Amino acid sequence: MTRDQAGREEVVSVQAYTVEQVAEILNIGRDKVYFLVRTGQLHSIKIGKLRRITDRHLAEFVASLEENTGQR
Repeated sequence: MTRDQAGREEVVSVQAYTVEQVAEILNIGRDKVYFLVRTGQLHSIKIGKLRRITDRHLAEFVASLEENTGQR
């Protein structure tokens, strides 16, 4: 939970995907997702031994691809 400007608590919803789900969303292989995470191109979090990629991480990754494509 976070607090809004008036000091009220508000619930923040975050979706966390598995590597397999992200691979399916991006239509790429699982190994490619692990490569992107390992090289720092796609951020992720660890929950215990589990690796998760949040919707924010995914949006930032796609935005970075759009920026790189726009520069060419």
